[in-house]
Amino acid sequence: MVVCGLACWRCRWLLPLLLGLAIIMGIIALAGRGWLESESEPYVQQASLWESCTRGEEDLNWNCESLMDYGWGRAAAATYLVGFVILVICFALAVIAFSIEILRFNFVRGIGGLLFVVAAFQIIGLVIYPVKFTEDILLTGDNMFSWAYGFGWASTVVVIGCAFFFCCLPNWEDEVLGNIKPTYYYSSPERAPYLN
Repeated sequence: MVVCGLACWRCRWLLPLLLGLAIIMGIIALAGRGWLESESEPYVQQASLWESCTRGEEDLNWNCESLMDYGWGRAAAATYLVGFVILVICFALAVIAFSIEILRFNFVRGIGGLLFVVAAFQIIGLVIYPVKFTEDILLTGDNMFSWAYGFGWASTVVVIGCAFFFCCLPNWEDEVLGNIKPTYYYSSPERAPYLN
């Protein structure tokens, strides 16, 4: 029988796998044009982290303006991008850490600390964007923060969860390395006379 809990050496790739998932969601957030979209027809507004686009109700072409012309646009993009780059570095460090047979648990805790830094940078970018966007950009129609913005938050939530697990993993050092001997429970003949 194979039993594999969260703190099991055989399942050591679960945390790097989750970091890889956070990277994929971060790429979708960085490249997606669905940070802000019109809620219903006519679809006249859409925005990404990098630009805001509008069009007339009958017009087929989008007129886009760069958000990098605004200080808050550069700040939101920079903080989210810095968090993403640190996340990629943490993923590489996690793969290295879990590939080594003798796992360095202080190294793993350091990855957890870096992941909290990633989460802080991403949260700053994800908060600056909607607050300043709605203040400085003229919105037409009913709009909503959409799927790409949601992927940005999903990536951040996964990073926060992984950060806690990376920081707490050294508390289960013996279980992860398999240093715990199994405990067998048995009854002595004096305590169970009916077994004779």
